[in-house]
Amino acid sequence: MTYVRFFLIAFIIILQILVIVLSKSSFAADLFTRQKQNRLASIVASSNLAPFPNEGFQKAPPLSAKSAIVVDAKRGNVMSEKNSNFRHLSASTTKLMTALVVLEKCSPDNIITVGLVNSNGTQMGLASGDQVTVETLLYGMLMASGNDAAYVLATSCADSYDAFINLMNERARKLEMANTHFDNPAGFDSDYNFSTADDLAKLARDAVANPLISKIVATKTIVLTDVSGIKTYYVENINKLLGEVDGVEGVKTGHTEAAGEILLTKATRAGNTIIVVVLDSQDRFDDSEKLIEWAFANYHWQ
Repeated sequence: MTYVRFFLIAFIIILQILVIVLSKSSFAADLFTRQKQNRLASIVASSNLAPFPNEGFQKAPPLSAKSAIVVDAKRGNVMSEKNSNFRHLSASTTKLMTALVVLEKCSPDNIITVGLVNSNGTQMGLASGDQVTVETLLYGMLMASGNDAAYVLATSCADSYDAFINLMNERARKLEMANTHFDNPAGFDSDYNFSTADDLAKLARDAVANPLISKIVATKTIVLTDVSGIKTYYVENINKLLGEVDGVEGVKTGHTEAAGEILLTKATRAGNTIIVVVLDSQDRFDDSEKLIEWAFANYHWQ
């Protein structure tokens, strides 16, 4: 009887311990679930924040740019605009669309053997016969605005050059860029290569949503190599606002004599992100910095 009583007491004690442990585990699981749900709710809430004018709102500063727009990067809300639907030559901002189409058709680690090199305008330093990855070419095209890289990518990441251009215009239609057309991958001046500030803001929002493009355009300098590791390409970002203006994270410059100075900029402060576009500016960096400072001083997100 003594042994029976002992085992019975031991069994009851073990049972009580199990009940306590299980209840704590259940509590911990419930707590973890609630914390996870709260984090998700916070993320969703953050993504749903919209910009609202502050009390004492001031109008946007005067600009030298003939066309401009400021939009919320997440929702697309227009915060300021100046002739934003007026058509302009898009210059090298075209390369953002080139990059998006490239990443639809090619993997970043695909290796391309360079054929003929387009040596007009800005270059990343390619030579016929170089073997480089798509990612290396994207760095050269988006940071240094290499026309050589743009043409190599366009002729390598589609069935034909013309097919690539068609894909650029198809992507523009999907983004509802109603006043945009492309006829080359680099942004050379043409009556058939144009856009607007409003459309380019849509393009910039789409481009920076791609993690690789977002990473590249936020890079100030980088040393790249061909696949052999022997030939190097020193690439420097043309965007002078990087590292100089708080929160600037890219996006793309553009400039020709006919197009004037162009700049698409992404800037983030306190978790809120804006896209600024200036077209045909006399000083694209000054105009863009003015709009960035104005936007964050005159808007709050809720």
